[in-house]
Amino acid sequence: MVDKLPDRPSEEHPIIAGLVALVGVGLVVGLVIGLVVLAGTKVLGIGGDDDGSSADEQASIYLPTPSKTSEATDPETSLAPEGESPSESEDPSVSESPEREITLSASMTEVGPMEQFQLTGVYPMGEGAILTVQRMQDGSWVDFPATGSVSGEAFQIAVQTSKSGVNRFRVVDTDSGLESGEVRVTVG
Repeated sequence: MVDKLPDRPSEEHPIIAGLVALVGVGLVVGLVIGLVVLAGTKVLGIGGDDDGSSADEQASIYLPTPSKTSEATDPETSLAPEGESPSESEDPSVSESPEREITLSASMTEVGPMEQFQLTGVYPMGEGAILTVQRMQDGSWVDFPATGSVSGEAFQIAVQTSKSGVNRFRVVDTDSGLESGEVRVTVG
């Protein structure tokens, strides 16, 4: 006797075979679309953070060290009363430009050899200026291999050194030659 091989299910039930194929294709397409959406949210930064960090942990703020200023007059007493114009003896075309000054501070005053610290400061009207770091060596200021630029009237320059002892740093505007005061950082 010759046994007859059983027919395939697709030949017996073409509708069921079509539904199984449709469900399989739907699952594959859904998986691919899901992976594309997941990758897109990661790239665009949409959704929650997986690492548990928050905006507060990533945010930073720079507050310069307070320094004494010259005594200023009360702003209300220096303004002309409403409706009155400045006296004729004042020449409105001549105005004093405020003195440009670079303030400088160090993020740490004591560091280990080759431990990174930041030189930060404020440079009013210095937008876009390139600042070169200098270090006092043998009684004169020598360029140090670190530079930074001013953005929003502020700057931050990363510095590392292995020279132990007290190191004196300052920054200089490469275009105007304007110099900041010095800061001291003890290494070692």
